[in-house]
Amino acid sequence: MRLDKFLKVSRLIKRRTMAKEACDKKQVLINNRPAKAGTEVNPGDIIDLHLGQRRVKVKVAAVKNTVPAKEAAALYELIKDYRVEEDM
Repeated sequence: MRLDKFLKVSRLIKRRTMAKEACDKKQVLINNRPAKAGTEVNPGDIIDLHLGQRRVKVKVAAVKNTVPAKEAAALYELIKDYRVEEDM
């Protein structure tokens, strides 16, 4: 499955267009490499999201085309979720 679609289906990012924009800005890494929106996502991949001050690191558990909202979190295992404070 494409990365932008996985991010939307798993509800890590709200819309597919927003996921594509994040990939274009190199805010998404798969296995520590910058990923394009069309990059294939497989179970076991590590995805790093850098969205503003928020950083999310997840391990892909499953890849499905559609899931109900309540089951979306089952598609990944949360490794780390934190905020980066900016120096002033």
